[in-house]
Amino acid sequence: MNGRSDPTVKRVDAESLSVVVDGYSFLEGPRWRQGALYVSDFYTRQVVRIADGVAETICEVPGQPSGLGWDPDGNLLVVSMLDRSLCRLTGNRLDVVADLREIATGPCNDMQVDAQGRAYLGNFGGDGEADSLLRDAVLARVDTDGSVTVVADGLRFPNGVALTGDGRRLLVAETYGARITVFDIASDGSLSGRRVWADFSRGVLAPTARGMAATGAILPDGIALDAEGALWVADAAGAGAFRVREGGEIVEHVDSGELTVFALAMGGADGRTLFLCASPTLFETDYRIDHRSKVLSCRVEVPSAESASGH
Repeated sequence: MNGRSDPTVKRVDAESLSVVVDGYSFLEGPRWRQGALYVSDFYTRQVVRIADGVAETICEVPGQPSGLGWDPDGNLLVVSMLDRSLCRLTGNRLDVVADLREIATGPCNDMQVDAQGRAYLGNFGGDGEADSLLRDAVLARVDTDGSVTVVADGLRFPNGVALTGDGRRLLVAETYGARITVFDIASDGSLSGRRVWADFSRGVLAPTARGMAATGAILPDGIALDAEGALWVADAAGAGAFRVREGGEIVEHVDSGELTVFALAMGGADGRTLFLCASPTLFETDYRIDHRSKVLSCRVEVPSAESASGH
C-alpha cells in the first residue's frame, strides 16, 4: 500500500493549497529560520529568503545551490552542487568551507546541520541522468574545521536528511532506494546502528532513475520530522507529500496536483505550516527554461519537531 488510494489516509486536496511564491526554475532545500523561509533555486543559481510573501535573493551560487543550514554563529551554509563543495556566506562573501570532490561521486545535494555546526550531506552517486545506471553513494560529515568524513556508504541516492529533536538519530531519504534509513549519532558525530525506518519499495529496485519512477513506489526526497516523531516525505515520483510513521504507515497525504513535490519544510510562527517546493515532474521538462516551480503551503495539526523543542 503506497497511501495514494487508502481510504483511511487523511487527505489534503491540491485546490486547498496556498501559493507562497512562484515563477522559479527548481526550488529545493527549504529551511525555516527566524520568521522566514529560505530556499535554493537550482537553475537561476540563487538562494532566496521569503518573508511575509516577499522574496529576496540572499546570494548567488555559481556551482548551483542545494542544501541549506546555519553554523553556530548564524552564518548561512550552502551546498554547491556541481563543484561538490560546502560554502559559507559571511556578510556578502561566499567562501568554500569544504571540498568533497574526493568522496562525492556525483553532484552534492541536500544537507542537515546539527547544533554543533556539523553538516551531513549526500550526493547523487552518478550523473543523475534518467537512464544512467544508479550507483551507490556516501553520506559525508563536514566538521566545523572543514574536515570531511565519510559516515555511511552504500546509500542509493542519499537525499533529504533530518535530525530527531534530541539530536541522537539521523534519518536519510534514499530516493532511488525508495526507503528512509536511520542511524544513531555518537557524541563525536559518527553514525552507527544503521536500519530501515520505512521501506516503500515493495522489494522492487530498478537499475535506473526512470525505472524507479515507473515502479509506482514513493521515492522519498526532502523530509521533515514533526513533534510526534512522524516524518513528512516529499515524493519525487509525483504523488505529493506523505506523513509517515516509523515502520512505513502512511497517515496523511497532501496532493500537489500536476506538480511534483521534491522538498518540504515545516515552519510558521507555531510550526504548523507545511511548505512544499513543487515543480513539473522529473524527466518531462527543461527546468532551465521552464520556470513553473513554486512554494505551496498548507496547515497541519502536529507542529514541527523544532517548534515543539523550542528551537
